[in-house]
This record gives sequence, structure tokens and C-alpha cells, in this order.
Amino acid sequence: MDETVATTGSHSTGVEIPLLNNFVDGAVDYRGHQVLRSKSGFWRSARFIISVEVAERFSYYGVSSNLITYLTGPLGQSTATAAVNVNAWTGTASLLPLVGGFIADAFLGRYRTIIMASLIYILAIGMLALTTLVPSNCENLVGVTSCSPPLQVIMFFISLYFVAFAQGCHKPCALAFGADQFDATDPHEFRAKSSFFNWWYFGMSAGPAVGVFVLSYIQDNLSWGLGFGIPCIIMGLALIVFLLGTKTYRFPKKIEDKNAFVRIGQVFVEAARNWRTTPSVASLEEKACETFAHQGSQQFKFLNKALLSHDELNECGPVCSIDEVEEAKAVLRLVPIWASCLSYSTVISQTTTLFTKQGATLDRSIGSAFEIPAATLQSFIGISIIILIPIYDTILVPLTRYFTKKPFGLTMLQRIGTGIFISIGLMVVSAHVESKRLETAKEYGLLDDPAATIPMKIWWLLPQYLLVGAADVFTIVGMQEFFYDQVPSELRSIGLALYLSVTGVGNFLSGFLITILQNITGHNGEDGWISDNMNRGHIDYFYYLLAVISTVASFIYVYAAKSYVYNKKRPV
Repeated sequence: MDETVATTGSHSTGVEIPLLNNFVDGAVDYRGHQVLRSKSGFWRSARFIISVEVAERFSYYGVSSNLITYLTGPLGQSTATAAVNVNAWTGTASLLPLVGGFIADAFLGRYRTIIMASLIYILAIGMLALTTLVPSNCENLVGVTSCSPPLQVIMFFISLYFVAFAQGCHKPCALAFGADQFDATDPHEFRAKSSFFNWWYFGMSAGPAVGVFVLSYIQDNLSWGLGFGIPCIIMGLALIVFLLGTKTYRFPKKIEDKNAFVRIGQVFVEAARNWRTTPSVASLEEKACETFAHQGSQQFKFLNKALLSHDELNECGPVCSIDEVEEAKAVLRLVPIWASCLSYSTVISQTTTLFTKQGATLDRSIGSAFEIPAATLQSFIGISIIILIPIYDTILVPLTRYFTKKPFGLTMLQRIGTGIFISIGLMVVSAHVESKRLETAKEYGLLDDPAATIPMKIWWLLPQYLLVGAADVFTIVGMQEFFYDQVPSELRSIGLALYLSVTGVGNFLSGFLITILQNITGHNGEDGWISDNMNRGHIDYFYYLLAVISTVASFIYVYAAKSYVYNKKRPV
């Protein structure tokens, strides 16, 4: 790891194909030696990592997509309680990447963290499968909170949260490690990196599309133990595939400097310590502007006080450098974008809870003998993405590039914003379909029969699932690239964890809204908007409320995006 990387000058050429015998600056192989561009990284390594992430997503969605059915079935929970539990678990799973990213960036590194996470994944899903083998009679009982043995319930949730922790370590590190295989200083690899994020999400969607369709059927019709056991086997095979690519991987060379967490944290500490100090602030701000010559230095001016020494009479310089202050500002600039994306994740969190419960009330028959599980429609999110990613990468990017004159067509923030606006339409469509479902239940006198099948095909829900996929192609992929690109290189696992935490907080917000609405609309024994009897509830009102919240949030996002200053001089 301590060898000096040779400088070849090849990055200054405009060639499309990299020279064969040049080394990659700032990267080493698994033994700490210099790496040749022709034998390491790029798509040859990325394919291994994408394959592993396909398996990980297959396993994760094999657990999460039909979880509400298991909670309301074998574990006997109410619809509202199960929805809150699913949102809490999904939210935790989406926040834990912050922990996983910290472990990787501060201690283990991305490669070793992925291996650790895979081993925990295998153990956790195996435990989960074993807990489902305990027999339960919940389906035959009415009005109970839980009829499973307490130990089974405890072990089930412990295993479930171990799965959340494992994916929290796996997901941000795998994505960051995959992007690390592309050298941003090489023109050819730099352009390929943007396509990598598209095809990464293509793989992430292919895994769930297969997993949801196959595993939800097995779980509903054959065995929950088998339905959870298959992902355990898949994760074992995925770990083997990941290890097979070790010799081709590029590992970021360690920088002998203060840890990035220490550098950024020190800026905030020093700015706080000097907040009452006024001498020389103007001159320091002027110096910062002259040094960086961009608007970024004009934002968050209070951090410029980190450039002051503790004692203005002391000839010693400040603890923090201008570079470190600008680095801290770059991280802080992400916060408004992060916050304004929360409404999007709140909308998308309905796909694994209320969308599934809607589908369970509809006619799911195909032919005379086959009935598809309600969770199966979640696979169409992946199918939508699988279809749209190639269209975006090969058609939409060149088309928008022609009009915008920008190398990648839409900027990262424009791409995110497009998906947010699609999500507003998604909620309006979902509300309209739910209103139609309630009208049909009333027409056939089924309002007081929660177990009845509404004479309305489940395919009515298909447009809202397809819209989720379309929104994800823009917002999710855009957030992945944005949060990877706009943080210091040493903190890219944390950067991607920030993007994942948007989903986590959104799920918690969804659970919070459901709880509040239940208390407001379901008092005095009346059915609330989200009721165990779906035919007496009003999920359509909830969807319209989310559409209004998303509309307000979209204006906040536009303001935040227009005032955002990219911290790297790159063609955005």
C-alpha cells in the first residue's frame, strides 16, 4: 500500500481507448501493488460487483416484499400495526447504511466490509427461515394481536434486524466499490462511470423483479421457510462470486493525511470555538473567494471562522486550512437536497405496504386455477426499470444532450427533480384507482366483508407500479450518482449511505403519518383512513394527502437545486 504510483501522462491525451501499459493513479491491487489499467478495474471488475448486488437485492426483496403478508398472517398482526412495523424495519434498514459506510470509510475498507456483511446476511436469513418453521394457527383466529410463541416472534424480529444491518453494510460499500473501478481522470472511463450507475440500477431492479415474483409465490403457496431459505443460498453463492473477482479489483490508495471525518469535524469544532471572534473575518473570506473563485465559498460563511487562530495575537496559523473548510461546506451543501427528497421516499414506501394490501383485496386469478400473490406486482417495478434504463442510457441521454448541450443530457439534480414530479402523478393515479376499488366494493355490497374478493382485476394497480419504476429511473439513479460524486473521495461510502438514508427517513415518516392519521380519523371506534377493513377505510385520502405534501416538497427541492453549487469542476 505504500508504493508510489507511476505517472504516465496518459490522462492528458484525448484517446478513447486507454493505453495498455499505464498505471492507474491513486489505486492499487489487493496486495498493495500498482495496477495496470488494462488488467484491472473498469467493466471487467464492475461486472463481478454488479452480479453480487443483483443477488443481494434478490435476497433483500425476497424478505421485504411480502413481509406485511407474513406479519398479518402467521404472526397475526393488524394491518396498521404491520404497516408501521414494516415501515420501521425498512426505515431502519435504509438508515443503517450510515453505520455501514462509517465502518467502511473509517476502519475496514469497502472490500472487507462487503465480505463481513455477506457473512452476516447468510447467518441472518438462515435464522429467519428457521423461525418460520414454528407452526402457527393465526389464520384461524380473529381479533388477536399475536398468536405465535413469544420466543418465535422475538427471534424473528432479531433475525430481521440483522438482515437490515447486513444490507446496511453491504449496499453503500458495494456501490462505492463498483464506482471505484472507474478512473475519473481518464476520459473513456469517466464517461463509462455515468453509465455504470444506470446499469447498476438495472441490475438492482432485475434481482427484485425475479425475487418478488418467484419468492412471493413460494411464500404464499408452499412454505415461508423455503421462501426465506432460498435467499440464504443465493447470498452464499454471491459471496463466492465476489471473491472470484478479487485479483481484478482496484483498491483506493490510502492517503497519509488526517482522516476525512476528523478534517470535516474539526472545521465545525473550530468554527464553533471561534464564533464570537470577529477580527480578520472579512480578510479571510476574501482570501477564500480569491483562492477558489466560485460561489461555493460564499455559502455557509460561518464556517470561514474555522480559518481563524484561537488567539489573534498568536503568530501561529489556524488549525484548519481553506481546503478543509471548502470540504466541509461541500458536505453541508448536501443537506437541503437530502431533506427535500424525503417526500419522494415517503411516497415510494407505500409500494411494500398499502399497495400490497390493496392488491390482496382484488381478483388475482389468472385462468380458472391460478392466483398470483398480491406482492407479485412489485416485480413490475423492476420490469419497468429494466425496460427504461436502456432507453434512458441509449436514447434519452443523447436526445437531451442535443438540446441541453451537456455531456450527460440532464444534470444530476435535474434528473432527481424529474422523478420527484413523476411521484406526484403516481399518488394521484393511486388515489384514483383506490377510489374506483371502494366504489366497486360499495356497488356489490361488500363494504362490511373485509375477506371478500372485490370483482375488480388486480391489474388496475399496474399503472402505479410502473410509475414507481419510471420515477426511480430518474430520482434513485440520480441520487446515487449525486451523493457519490459530491463528497470527498474518502467518504463515498458515507455519501451513498446518505442517499440510502433518504429512503429510511421516508419510511419512518410514512409510519409516523399513518399513526397520526389513525389517531385522528379512527377515534371513537370508527374506521380510520387506514383500517383493517380496507373497504371501510380511505387510503385514497391518504394518497391525495401524500400528493399535496410532495407538491409542496417539490417547490422546496427546486429552490434548493437552483441554489446548489457543484463542488467539482465536471460536466454535470
